[in-house]
Amino acid sequence: MFGYRVPAPDEAMLISGGRRGQGGAPFRVVTGHGKFVLPVFRKVRFLTLAMCEAEVSEKCVTKQGIALTVKAVIAFKVGNDNESIVNAGQRFLSDQDQMSILTGRIFAGHLRAIIGSMTVEEIVTERQKLATEVLETSKSEMAKIGLIVDSLQIQSIDDGATGYIDAMSAPHKAAIQRQAQIAQAQATQQSVEAQQEAARNQAEYARQTAIVQAQYNAEVDRAQAQAAQAGPLAQAHAQQEVLAAQTELAERAAQLRQQELVAEVVKPAQAEAERIRVLAMAEAERMKIQAEAAASHDRVALDRMLIDQLPQIVKEASAGLAGANVNVLNGADGLGEIAAGLVGQGLTILDSVRRNLSGADGASSSPAPGAQLQRYLGTAKTRPEDGGSDDDGPVNIR
Repeated sequence: MFGYRVPAPDEAMLISGGRRGQGGAPFRVVTGHGKFVLPVFRKVRFLTLAMCEAEVSEKCVTKQGIALTVKAVIAFKVGNDNESIVNAGQRFLSDQDQMSILTGRIFAGHLRAIIGSMTVEEIVTERQKLATEVLETSKSEMAKIGLIVDSLQIQSIDDGATGYIDAMSAPHKAAIQRQAQIAQAQATQQSVEAQQEAARNQAEYARQTAIVQAQYNAEVDRAQAQAAQAGPLAQAHAQQEVLAAQTELAERAAQLRQQELVAEVVKPAQAEAERIRVLAMAEAERMKIQAEAAASHDRVALDRMLIDQLPQIVKEASAGLAGANVNVLNGADGLGEIAAGLVGQGLTILDSVRRNLSGADGASSSPAPGAQLQRYLGTAKTRPEDGGSDDDGPVNIR
């Protein structure tokens, strides 16, 4: 729009004409926004607020009297406050390039002053300390002209042909070289050790490989030997099985022959012996039975004879009593007792005869049953214990 002016973000718009600015400044400061400016009646100028750079290359003399060439770079700008803008605008608005030139000169002077109070060793080893002291000493002067310094960097320090810095650095170089050599030696030693370890590992691997290969070859040879022996072993096993089968067959044949011999010889002999034993037992049993039968026959014949002779025995007994005086004291009962006594006497005779016959069965000279009976009958007549006697006497029967 015609008459409306807006400064850039890194610029300050200075409007002159009309009323004065803040603090009695001959212009008003506008930053960050636009302003309507009357043409012809107002004049507008712009002051940069961007970062500027100044380089310094100054030959300085140290506290030890050694000349050094110091190169530095200063980064500065116009302050953002109205006072700094007013101060910078009044000094550099018409020629803003003068800010870098003036800043370099200011810092060159302070740099010479500070380096003159320090030794070369301090300057070389404490560059940050040098930069800080230069900034502190120049801050007030830079503020008066509306500038602020953001940073100061010492780029290089050169002693020319004196060689002081080289001499100063020689022990360090020697130490560094020594350390480098030590490091190199250590690295070489480690390399050698690594190579030796690698060689040992390779040798160990080769040894293990050889062992494994030998084991593998041994297994292959063993397998081949087993394969080569498999045929003869199989044949030997087959022959052994044939021999075993033949042996078993021979044993079975021997057992069969033994069974045949037992069936053909032993069993018939045992059967014949058993038959003879049975025949002998049967013969002995027959003879025993015959003997028992003969003895039984004699007893039966004797019993029959006794039974047949019993009436005669009674008769003889009664005849023996015929001339005797018999007194019957109890009548009919007494007669019954006499008769019973006669019968009992006959039976007693019969039992005696039987016993004598039984005891004399085994004798070969046993008398005939009839003769024995006659003997017993004669004895019965004459035995005193039976009351018989040659003299007839009275017999009392109670």
